[in-house]
Amino acid sequence: MQLEKDSIQGSVNGEAPFAFRRKFLSALVATAGSAVLAACGGGSDSGVADSVADRQRRRWGSNAGSSTAASTPAAASTPASTTTAASTPTSTNNSSTSSNTSTSTAGVVLDTSFGVKGDGTTNDRKALQAAIDGSVGQILLITGKSRIDMAGLDLRNKSHIRFADGASIKLLSYNAEVYQMIRVWDVDGVVIENAYIDGSKELNSSKTGEWGMGISINGATNLTIDGATTINCWGDGIYLDNSCSGSNAYSKNITINNHHAIGCRRQGMSVGSVSGLTLNSPIWENIGGTAPGAGIDFEPDNNQTVLENIKINSPTSKNCAGPGIQIWLSSFPSNVKKTVNIAITNHVDQGSKVAAFSVQALPSGSNCTGAITSTNPVWGRSLSSAYIFADWDPSGPKVTVTNPK
Repeated sequence: MQLEKDSIQGSVNGEAPFAFRRKFLSALVATAGSAVLAACGGGSDSGVADSVADRQRRRWGSNAGSSTAASTPAAASTPASTTTAASTPTSTNNSSTSSNTSTSTAGVVLDTSFGVKGDGTTNDRKALQAAIDGSVGQILLITGKSRIDMAGLDLRNKSHIRFADGASIKLLSYNAEVYQMIRVWDVDGVVIENAYIDGSKELNSSKTGEWGMGISINGATNLTIDGATTINCWGDGIYLDNSCSGSNAYSKNITINNHHAIGCRRQGMSVGSVSGLTLNSPIWENIGGTAPGAGIDFEPDNNQTVLENIKINSPTSKNCAGPGIQIWLSSFPSNVKKTVNIAITNHVDQGSKVAAFSVQALPSGSNCTGAITSTNPVWGRSLSSAYIFADWDPSGPKVTVTNPK
């Protein structure tokens, strides 16, 4: 891997600035070109970033944003890879935050009352969608091991979905580059508890693409996700961005507690745009298979996005093929002033191959201000290789790492 000194300066522990080691993107992602996220599900072009709308039309065609797109599952195929360990949900996947609330049965509707089989074989997608549509204002309890085709599920305003211990939703065999298992699109007040979402990457007969998402959040407001596990997704465990409706409305006031992403191919979580995001104790583990392979990646597609009021408390990244945490802002600058605020506390990284923390690619004259901070991180490698800071607008957001260990 080619390294060179970069002229951009940063600060650690408030001491005098020093030069950081630079790793080119080709080394970072093991492919040429920039890794950019496509709207409404995410994407990565190996060439120069193009517009979100054009990229979305190319990949999804006229069915973009439609819950009926690709509603027919592909024929069963030979598994493309071995399922990542922990692919079977158990009661241990429920967080203390969510398990405290899951004991209540007031206003609870069982999925089985809408014909959901939950037998691990039947395609329950249509029955689950009917259950979602028919339980607004109540708590829908997912009780079994449901399978769905890649058309996925659409949550509604005020949907409240809870998974019982051991319950799960897993994709049937498919052949596709793109899916969203659960869409939280342009809705308000959704609550998801104890979800166990399995993207079945081992059942995808396609060898290309990276846009299969466990939970896709676009233009949602006042969303709470507690204790979700997203495993073996073809792309990201959770994807977060602006609305797909054409309004380009920001996602706002998103709280995600105890998310555990395991074995996802691209990212544990990707963030393209959000105003108000709190992540408490996420774990991104064994991420990799396509670039960038980060635990979490902040990478706006264009300058109509925002990265405001973001707090990440006690995150853990383990064995990611890319950085544990990546912030890549090459497509963010515009003639409209932007303020970036990302505060990370108590980040623990174990074994992420490229770096624990990578902040890069904000062109000079970006018209961006703000602050990106990492406080009290514990990185299992030397500081010079744990932290990448490069290609950064000297007038851009101040990047500070305090008390690294």
